[in-house]
Amino acid sequence: MKLAGCELGDLRNMVQANGLEETLRALREAGAYISLEEFKGRKPIERQGRTIPLSPRAFDNPFLSRYYYVESSGSTGAGARVAHDLENLAARTCYDLLSYEALGLLGAPTVMWQGELPAGGAINLMLKQVQMGQLAKKWFTPLRPGDLRPALRFRLATRAIVLTARLMGAPFPYPRLLRLDQADVVARLMAETIQKHGACLLRAYVSVALRVSLAAKELGLDLTGATFIGGGEPATPAKVAGITSSGARFVSSYATTELGAIGISCAHAAHPGDLHFFKDIFALITYPRRVPNTHVDIDAVHFTTLLPTTPKIMLNVETDDFGTIETRSCGCLLETYGFTEHLSDVGSFQKLTGESMTLVGSDMTRILEEVLPARFGGSALDYQLEEVEDEQGLTRLNLIISPKVSIADESEVIEAWTEALRRGSVGADLARAYWQQAGTLRIKRAEPVWSSRGKLMPLLLAGRAARLTDEAEGS
Repeated sequence: MKLAGCELGDLRNMVQANGLEETLRALREAGAYISLEEFKGRKPIERQGRTIPLSPRAFDNPFLSRYYYVESSGSTGAGARVAHDLENLAARTCYDLLSYEALGLLGAPTVMWQGELPAGGAINLMLKQVQMGQLAKKWFTPLRPGDLRPALRFRLATRAIVLTARLMGAPFPYPRLLRLDQADVVARLMAETIQKHGACLLRAYVSVALRVSLAAKELGLDLTGATFIGGGEPATPAKVAGITSSGARFVSSYATTELGAIGISCAHAAHPGDLHFFKDIFALITYPRRVPNTHVDIDAVHFTTLLPTTPKIMLNVETDDFGTIETRSCGCLLETYGFTEHLSDVGSFQKLTGESMTLVGSDMTRILEEVLPARFGGSALDYQLEEVEDEQGLTRLNLIISPKVSIADESEVIEAWTEALRRGSVGADLARAYWQQAGTLRIKRAEPVWSSRGKLMPLLLAGRAARLTDEAEGS
C-alpha cells in the first residue's frame, strides 16, 4: 500500500467518495494486489524494485481464537493448512439459512456424501447445520481407513468432533463408508425419503451428485423432489443435464478452502452458473490478465475479505478463477435481502478438476517431468495430462504418452502415478484417493499437444481453453 502511495487516511477517503469496489480497482491499477503465487507463499511480493518476502502463513488472521485446521487440495501446488474459526462459522450460518429459505429447502431431510478431515467441507456444514436446526441425518464418506497416507490423525480428529457434538446434545452422524461405485445406495435412500417426506437434500460434489442421478436412472427411480447442492468443480452443461435427467434439481455453490462459501445459485437462475454473491462477506473485482501460454485474456477475480473472523486476511488477492460480476434484478428472495450482485460463469483457467479434486503445479508437474520419464523412459516432452468429459459427463484425466516411449504394461504407469501422488502433499494424496477409486486417470497414446506459441504445457485444458477462446472472440 505504501509503494502504491496509499495511506490509511487516503483509503478511508477513497472508499467514502468512490465506494469499495472502485477503490479496490484503483488500488489494483496502482499495484496494490496479491498474486496467487504470492498468496500461497511460493514467491515474494515484488513491486517497483522492492521485494517483500512471505511465508505460507503470512496472510493468516492473527485474531482467531477457537479454530481447527483443514487442508486445501493443493490445486496449484502443495496443499495449505487453513484455520477455521468457530466464530467465523457462526457468523456465516445466516447465509446458509437465507439460501435455504430462498430455495425452499428449510426442513428438507439432508444427506451428505463428502470426505472426512483433512477435507473440511462436511465438518463445516454440520457445525453450521446445528445452528440452523437442520442437521444431516446421514453422512457418507467415499474414503475408507488407509486410503490416505496420514489418515489416522484425521480419523481421530473427525471422531473427536462428532463425539464432542453428541455429548453437547447435537446428534452428529458418524461417517459411514460408501465407495463411489455404490451410488445406488444413496439413490435408493433419497427415493425413499422423497416418498416419506416429499423432499430430500444431498450435499455433495458435482461429480458425486451426477453418479447418484445416473444410478437412479439405471434403477428406474424418480428423484423429483430431490435437490443436489454441488460444488468443488465447474457445473458443466453435461453434468447438470445428467443430474436433472433423474427429476432432481441442481443448485450450484461456489466456495474455496481459504474463503468458504462465496455464492449460491439464484432461485430464479438464468442458467446453472448464475450465483448470488455474498457481498457483505467479500468484496470482488475482476481485472484483465493473460492466460499463461495463450493469446487469451480473461477477467480474473480478485477477492478482499470483510469479516473480522475471516481465516485469511485478503486484499485484492487474485485467484486462478475467472468470471463475470453484475448487478441486476432477478425477483429472487435473496435479492430482497440485498444480494443484488450476480456472479456468473466461474471457472479456473489453469487447474485440472476431477471428482471435485483439484491438483496442478508442483506435485503434478514433478510426476510428469521427473517421475515418469525416470521410470519408463522418454523425456519431459513425452508426457502430458489432459482434462476431458466422457459421454456421461464425468470428468476424466487422460495421461497422454508419446508412442515413442515403449511401455510393456500401461497399468504400471498408473500405479507409478498414484504412488507418486501418495508420497506428495496431503492434498495430492487426497486427490489420488478419489481419482484412484473413481477410475479418473486413463492412458492415451498420442503425441503431446503443443501451444500455438510453441510451448508444451504439462497440463492440457483442451475443452476449457477452447471455451475461453470462444468467449474472448465473442467479446
